[in-house]
This record gives sequence, C-alpha cells and structure tokens, in this order.
Amino acid sequence: MKMSILAALLLSSAVIAADEKKEGTSPVNAGNEVAVIKTSEGDMVVQFWTDAAPNTIENFKKLARAEFYNGTIFHRIVKGFMIQGGDPNSKDPAKENRYGEGGPGYKIKAEFNDHPHERGVISMAREPGPDSAGSQFFICLGPVPRLDHQYTTFGKLIKGDDVLGKIGDTPVTRNSMGENSKPTTRVVIEKIDIVPADSVK
Repeated sequence: MKMSILAALLLSSAVIAADEKKEGTSPVNAGNEVAVIKTSEGDMVVQFWTDAAPNTIENFKKLARAEFYNGTIFHRIVKGFMIQGGDPNSKDPAKENRYGEGGPGYKIKAEFNDHPHERGVISMAREPGPDSAGSQFFICLGPVPRLDHQYTTFGKLIKGDDVLGKIGDTPVTRNSMGENSKPTTRVVIEKIDIVPADSVK
C-alpha cells in the first residue's frame, strides 16, 4: 500500500513538472516577444496575436531567426491597401520577373481568425488555396474587411506607423500583371529581430 502511495506521489510530481515545462513554452510566454522589422526606411515593431495564429507566428519567428528575410524587399505596394514582402526571390534584382513566387520550400496551414484586417495589421500572403502560405506577408495600409477570415492575421504594429506610411507612399509603376504596385525604388528588409517586448522602448 505504501508503495502505491509513493508511486502516486511520484507520478503526481512528474505531471506537475511536465505541466510547468509546457507552461514555460506556452503561447502566453511567447506573447512577450515582438518582431522588429528593420527596413531601409526605418523600423516597425510587430506585437503577435498568439491567441489567434500560434503556428503562423512560430513559422515567422523561425524564418526571422534563420535570417531568411534579410535582404528581401517589399516587392508589392498597393496604395491604401498593403505592402507585401518576404519573398526570397526579391533579394536578387535579376529575378524581378519572379517576385511574388518565392517561399521557404513548404506551405503552412491557415489559421483564419477573428482579428480584422486594419491599418498596421500583419497577415500572411498566400496562393489561391487556403493552406498555401509560406514566408510572404503583408501589412495593411488601411481597413480591408474583404480579407477577413480569408487570410491569416497574426499581429499588429505597435511602433513604426510613420515608417509604414512612408513605405506605402513609395512611388510605384505597373508590374508584369498590369497592377500598379511595382516600387520604383527598393525598400529593403535589412533584418527581422525577434526580441523580448520589454526591450523595445
């Protein structure tokens, strides 16, 4: 009988320890991190919505930490709508006709949620299929309700709205698809740092 009580106590301790370990990596703690998007026009800071799109956020953080985004550009800018970046093809001006086609070599599952597309909101760009996002993302320049529940929103700017506006005002010309969205100058994402929220003043 004593052995079974001891075993129960040991099991209870193991369960508590496992729960504590899980808690240390929970989305609640992950919410204490922000992304600092350092661009040629200045810095923007994104606060993540871990309640809404945890897997999307982890993918974004993973790519940022691997320096995947370093040297990419905002290759698509649509006035009053959004700025789009995250395509590795955009590191190379010689691949301009393939901007918008690149990714990390895999797709992630959509996490559509109730956070609306408003100015400063960051969301995943994708192909026609819902589970087709990879690395490309966009930041809204204004409300875009038609995209709600169609694209995965996962955070919002808490700093750098002036930088967003400056990038949004970049002169554009027509791209190969006839859309007036091709920047006439390269707006470079120099790097994306994932840092503790309390380290950003």
